[in-house]
Amino acid sequence: MAAQQPAMSPSALPVTDVLDRATGPRRAEADELLTIHGEVSGEQPVVWAGRIIGFGEYEYRYETGHSGRAPLLAYAPGPTKHTIYLVNDFSERWPDLMAQLGTYRASKVCLYLARLTGVDRDALRELLERSLSETRPGQR
Repeated sequence: MAAQQPAMSPSALPVTDVLDRATGPRRAEADELLTIHGEVSGEQPVVWAGRIIGFGEYEYRYETGHSGRAPLLAYAPGPTKHTIYLVNDFSERWPDLMAQLGTYRASKVCLYLARLTGVDRDALRELLERSLSETRPGQR
């Protein structure tokens, strides 16, 4: 019996299939996020876990021994919000950028944007760059 792939794995699913989950004006925003993530990372987009568009990848290992692979930068477009995946505690680490960003919600590793309208693109780009520098091997 073949080993089951971890849930967080790259796939061959077309990126457009995931982009199309964003509807109306969010669809154009999903394309804009694709461009920004690609420019910042220098990587090609790949679908992870069937719903996340990731750029590049790295391996991690926690003190508990748990390990895996994850994209260097990633986001998930959706019908009601865009979810951008960043490093742990990004909002506490970089309050200067969060103050500039505009309207958002944040959790430990996720930045939720209902719309890109009113979002400061320079602050968003800087968040992505800082997050990338924390996750890219050899740049910590």
